[in-house]
Amino acid sequence: MHRLLLFSCILLLLSIPVISQEDEEEIEPPKRSVQSKIGGAGGFTQNLLFIDLNPINEYLRKSRGSGFDKTPMLLLGGQGYGYIMIVPNLRIGGMGAGGSLTSKSIDTVTNTRRNVELSVGFGGVTIDYTIPIVPRLDASIGVFLGSGSTEIKLTRNSNPNKIWDEVWDNFGTDKKIDDYTQKLSGSFFIFQPQLNLEYAIWRWLAIRIGIGYNGMAFGSWTLDDDYDLIGVPDKINGRGFMLNGGIYLGTFLY
Repeated sequence: MHRLLLFSCILLLLSIPVISQEDEEEIEPPKRSVQSKIGGAGGFTQNLLFIDLNPINEYLRKSRGSGFDKTPMLLLGGQGYGYIMIVPNLRIGGMGAGGSLTSKSIDTVTNTRRNVELSVGFGGVTIDYTIPIVPRLDASIGVFLGSGSTEIKLTRNSNPNKIWDEVWDNFGTDKKIDDYTQKLSGSFFIFQPQLNLEYAIWRWLAIRIGIGYNGMAFGSWTLDDDYDLIGVPDKINGRGFMLNGGIYLGTFLY
């Protein structure tokens, strides 16, 4: 009887680790499920637009101006969005941005200054689908649709210091004046596919980096906002690849 009791106790002791292991496997927390995104966010965006400056530089050099440095154009702006909830992880929002490049030249013989400012701006609607990768890190695939413009401002003058009375005298005279400013403006429909990575630093703050392509179509040009401008080469526009970054405040689940 004692031997049977002793054998039972030994068997019970040997079975404890097995029972404990089974209990541990049973009480493991379930695998984390991906939660659909809710809420929204808004923030400040910075973009680098890589446009082809060769076409405009050819005209500048022919006109005794100075070509633009082949550096990307910095566009500053903002974006806001919200998840619509009807389709999980789909969000709709709005975005706008603008920036410019400047070219300056001086003819030392005639003391004539020729300045050119090239600017690009746009605004419209964004549609994005968010794909969670790991906690805190998401990818978003989407498109921006809107309208925008490319503007070329030409300024030529022989004396940077102007006098008030002379400005009005030149305005009223019939004589040809060498100094002038003209603005060439092109309006376009803009479509921009985007791929972004978004990292949530905290549940209310996130940062973004991404790449897109700024496409333009159906353009029309005017001179000084009053006259139709025809014969503008198609290559002069604001198309190009764009690197973007942003800082956002809002609701970020992870």
